[in-house]
Formats: sequence, structure tokens, C-alpha cells
Amino acid sequence: MFNLFSKQPGFNPLLHDDEAYTWGPLNFLNLYRLLISGLFVTFYFSGNPFPQLASHNTQLFFGASGGYLISALIFGMMIRLRTPDFNLQIHIQILSDIVFTTLIMHSSGGVQSGLGTLIIISIAGGSIVIRGRHSLLFASVASLAVLFEEYYNTLEGVYLEGSSLQAGILGITFFTTAIITHFVARHIRESEALALKRGVDLANMSQLTEHIIQRMQTGIMVIDQYNRLRLINESAWHMLGMPSVTNNPYLSALNKELNDSYKNWLSDNEVVASPIALTPEYPSLLPRFAQLSQEENPATLIFLEDASAMSREAQQLQLAALGRLTASIAHEVRNPLGAISHAGQLLAESPNMDQADLRLTQIIADHSKRVNTIIENVMQLGRGNQSYPQLVKLNDYLEIFLNDFMMGNNTQRKDFLIQAEEDDVQVRFDPSHLQQILTNLCENGIRHTTSDEKTKGKYKIEFHMGISENNNRPYLDITDHGGGIDEDTAAHIFEPFFTTAETGTGLGLYISRELAECNQAHLTLLQNKEEGSTFRLTFSDPRRQMH
Repeated sequence: MFNLFSKQPGFNPLLHDDEAYTWGPLNFLNLYRLLISGLFVTFYFSGNPFPQLASHNTQLFFGASGGYLISALIFGMMIRLRTPDFNLQIHIQILSDIVFTTLIMHSSGGVQSGLGTLIIISIAGGSIVIRGRHSLLFASVASLAVLFEEYYNTLEGVYLEGSSLQAGILGITFFTTAIITHFVARHIRESEALALKRGVDLANMSQLTEHIIQRMQTGIMVIDQYNRLRLINESAWHMLGMPSVTNNPYLSALNKELNDSYKNWLSDNEVVASPIALTPEYPSLLPRFAQLSQEENPATLIFLEDASAMSREAQQLQLAALGRLTASIAHEVRNPLGAISHAGQLLAESPNMDQADLRLTQIIADHSKRVNTIIENVMQLGRGNQSYPQLVKLNDYLEIFLNDFMMGNNTQRKDFLIQAEEDDVQVRFDPSHLQQILTNLCENGIRHTTSDEKTKGKYKIEFHMGISENNNRPYLDITDHGGGIDEDTAAHIFEPFFTTAETGTGLGLYISRELAECNQAHLTLLQNKEEGSTFRLTFSDPRRQMH
């Protein structure tokens, strides 16, 4: 399918779970670690604009900040290499955050410095990326570290009023943060997993829809409010003669008749579009239009349907009525016709008949046969409305057909040429109908082929088959080397009862075309030259199942 809509970026439905929930957030957490440790080291060398920092132990503050920065750099390399495994890395990193932050907090005066709140961010970050109840482990270790730091200050004789309460509140905050963050992160992961699943389902549905539209035999087109092409599937592209669809062409540039039909529909949505002929191989296509939304100036969806199926149904009704009519004709005409023929035969057997009278009886017999043949052909047409299409390998079928045809005609295999552009051309057609069509065309071709210098060394009938580049449908060309058909005659050869032969009924080509239409195919006079004529039988797409 040629989708001319601009592509919109979207998320990748195949995004790996580890990348989404583990290594990515862990990398951001390490960036935070680098930022904090880098700021502490910078403050130390810049004269420390915050006097409370390192107020208790300057050397400890510098050592802890430097060690924190170095560990952050090492963690960055470990995350990049993804070694050791994720669970071990997250435990090492969060525990190192707790240790280094506690040391920095102790060197700055303990819990009253407020630096203990930095541990909350580490615990929250660890709770987001780790699964299970490990976040409570981080909260427990952090609480013990803060309490031990407060106890150590007491041993050193440094005791500040309210510091024990702050340490207890900080420990409770650690556990609260760990629990809330754990449940929120789990809910987010579940929501992300559901969204990921829905994204995969939507991507699969989109691919399935595109595949269905691509394989549809109905042509699909979408044009915007400016009548510019936005989407076209392969069937519609072939129906329009494979035009260039780059740069979003206007509908008028693709096909004038289709554009006129679209304008008529815009002026009156109740108007039923008439079949149009886009290419000779698609003699009847029925366009249908539908708006894609109720907005002002919406895009329009155009369906291009091969009208041969609907024509076939109408033809079946017509032939059914003709069959009932011919049954009445056979009953009303054959009885008197049989009496006339029988009387002529008895009259011809009379011994008192002279040559002139015998000639008259012969005329009666010949024309009685001709009328009977006409009745048989019309009745056959009425009975031939039901087709039973099968998948036929055209290459093999022609060989079988010629073997049968040569038995009833004074021809040899060397009089025929079979040429195929494809190794295996398959068509969906009723074999008996195909045999009747080919028999009629071959008999006409051989009857009009003359034996002279122009046709010496040429085949009497040539078969050329292949796949049409215009619509991707199989075709079979039947070429003879007769004297051609004049223009006036060519305009009427498919009309019923039109004939130029004295003994012909004028129903051969008409019946052949009707049988082709019954199989959703089309028979046309493709070329007409003085050296001969070429009839083309264009088959339906073999993928289409006919009912």
C-alpha cells in the first residue's frame, strides 16, 4: 500500500523491559550522585560558601566527598558495561550513597545539618528501580546509619537538643518513602506494561489492517479536502494504470473521469455514480465515495470496484429470462420447423422432381438447419449462465485444448504457436466455457486465414499469454493471420445475430463475450490489421474467489 500520509514518530513497542525499568533509571540516579558529590568537592575547593558544611570535621568532609565522586565515576563505568549484574549494582550503589552521605552529614554537624534528607532521594530512586521488598532493606540500613551517627556524636560529647527526635523522624521518613515509592513504582510498572501490551496489539492490528487493504481486490484511495491523494492501495494503483503517486498528485491529474464523478458526488451525495472506463482492460469500474469524518472539509474515501461481478449477476438474470424465452421459442417453432424439414425431405425423394425443384428442396433443408442452429445457440446461451470457475494452469490447458481441437479440424500442431511471458500463468475460469470461447475464436481465425504468399511459413493461430503490467491480471491473446476486419464490421462483431457469413448465425462472438463476463473476464478486439486480428481475453485476478 502506498501511504502518503506523513509518518508520525511514536514509541517502540519492542522496547525491552530491562532498559525501561532498570538500567535507564539507574543511570539517572548515578547522574544525581555525580552532581551532588561534584558540588561538595567544588564547595570545598572554592572556599565553602556554606559555613555549616564541614563545620565539624573538614578532612572527613573532603575525604567523603572525594570518595563519593570517585565511586560515582566507577558506578558510571559499571552501568555502561553492565557488569556485575543489576541487582548487585543497585545494592552496592544505594548502600554507598547511605555511607558517604552519612559521613558527609557527620562532618557537617549531624542530622541538624539537614544533609540526611539526601538519603531520601537515594532510597526513593532505589525503590523505583528494584523489585520486591529490598527497598525496606535500604530504609532500615539508612535508619540505622543515622541512629549510629547520632549515638557516635553522643559518645564524642557532641549533643544538640532535639537531634535525637530529628534522627527518629528522619528514620520514619526513610521507611515511609520506601513503602510509598515501592507501591507507586509497582503501579507505574504495571501501567507501563499494560500500555506496552496495548501498543504491541495496536501495532499488530495496524500491520494486519495494512495487509488486508494491500491484498484487497477493491481499489482504495483517500484524498484530502484539497483533492490531493493521500493513500492508495495496489489494486487502485493498477486500476489507474500505475500512475506516479509522488508529491501527492491531485485527483484530476490521476484520472479526469474519476475526478468528474467525484465532483458530481460532492454536489449531491445522493447521486449514484455510474461505471467508468479507466483502462481498456478494466472496461467497467464503479467508484463509490464516503467521508471519513463529519468535520468541515474532511478527507474522502474512494472505493473502486470491479463492476464485472455486478454485471455478471445482472447478466445471469438476463440469461435466465432468455432461457425461459428460448424454451417457449423451441416449443412453438421447432414443431412447425420439423414439419417443414420433413416435408422437404419427402418432397426431395419424389421421382417426379426435376433439378430445379430439387434445388428448391435443398434450399428448404439448408435454411431449416440454419434456423435450428440459431435456436440451439440461443438455448445454449440461456443455459450457459451458470459458471463453475476453477484454478486453471493456462500453459498446460492450451496443450490439452489443441489436442482436442485438432481432432475435429484439419490442422496440425505446427499450425499453432503457444508463447508465454510467465512460466506458470494461472487463471480462474470455467474450463468448459474457456474451451467454447477458444474453439469459436480458433475456428473463426482458421476460416478467415488464406493460403497465400503473405501467410506462408506463419502459424495459423498464435497464443500469447502473460500478466498485464497495467492491472496485474492474466491475459491470453489469440492472433490469426487472416485479412483483418474492416472498421465498420469491427464495431458490431460482438452484437447478437450480426454476421458477414452466409451460413453464420451471428452469435459466436456474442456468446463468447457473454461466457467471459460470466467468469468475470473480458473479451476485446485488441488489434486489427490487414495481416490479421488479435482478440484479448483478460481474466480476473486468480486470487479472487468467484461465487
